[in-house]
Amino acid sequence: MADFLEERLSDLIRYGSSWQDDFAVDVVRTSGGSEYRRLLHPYPVRSFDISYMLDSARLWSELVDVYHRAHGMYAGFRARCFDEYSTNGARGAVTAFDQTLVAVTAGASYQLVKRYGTDKAAGAAGYSLRKLLKPVSGTTKVAIGATEIRAADWSVATTTGIVTFAADLTYAITGISKAAQAVITFGTTHTLATGQSVQISGVAGMTQINALRALIVGITSNTITVAINSSAFSTYTSGGNVHTRPQSGETVSGGTEFDFPVRFATALPVGQDYPGWRPVEGVRLVELLNP
Repeated sequence: MADFLEERLSDLIRYGSSWQDDFAVDVVRTSGGSEYRRLLHPYPVRSFDISYMLDSARLWSELVDVYHRAHGMYAGFRARCFDEYSTNGARGAVTAFDQTLVAVTAGASYQLVKRYGTDKAAGAAGYSLRKLLKPVSGTTKVAIGATEIRAADWSVATTTGIVTFAADLTYAITGISKAAQAVITFGTTHTLATGQSVQISGVAGMTQINALRALIVGITSNTITVAINSSAFSTYTSGGNVHTRPQSGETVSGGTEFDFPVRFATALPVGQDYPGWRPVEGVRLVELLNP
């Protein structure tokens, strides 16, 4: 793999450009005219064809410099597609529930992705999937189940798109109240905080609370109050634990704005048709699946 410049190619892709997605498909045609097709992977590869007019100063500062620092086709860089930069549709406001993330290490780390065509039934090969390797800093949101998780409890690598949860905090339960907001008691002091979320499991008696996740809305040194109405649940008898990290059976979702990791796929053709202005035509960028 070559180097990657963690910077975005200005806003050049917005103007006078087109793009296309392609898939890696092996096609074999027999002498009888039949076709046999094999999809090598479910990841689309986007390419951009750009033509635009720049004044001399912008040409050098925003394009020629990047081209030379990338050594042409050698190194990758970020590019924004103004037709699609969000996990919520193409350009919608990001939410924590946009896409189901792909586990890298279950319960610990997850890859930001975007699936296409999910409003319709999937074909035989399933939905196409784009790994979002270059999320835009400050735009990512994450949820476990129906609960959005505060940013202090996870981090995202903007160079890989991998979300990593903070270390799991787990405590043994010794009591749970029946109330509009359940109070959970531990046999020791804890370090949980208001605004964190916990999943409850292994409880005897009040079994309706098992596998539920909720936000902590209040704390004391050895109790937490959670946003679960347990007033109609059975009485707690014994056992149980709380966990902050995702547990088996829980869905991790997320959303983000993202750039495309790309490289130059052509030389840089610059015309000299107009005094002080330079037409640049036929520049091609191609998406990198493993930058």
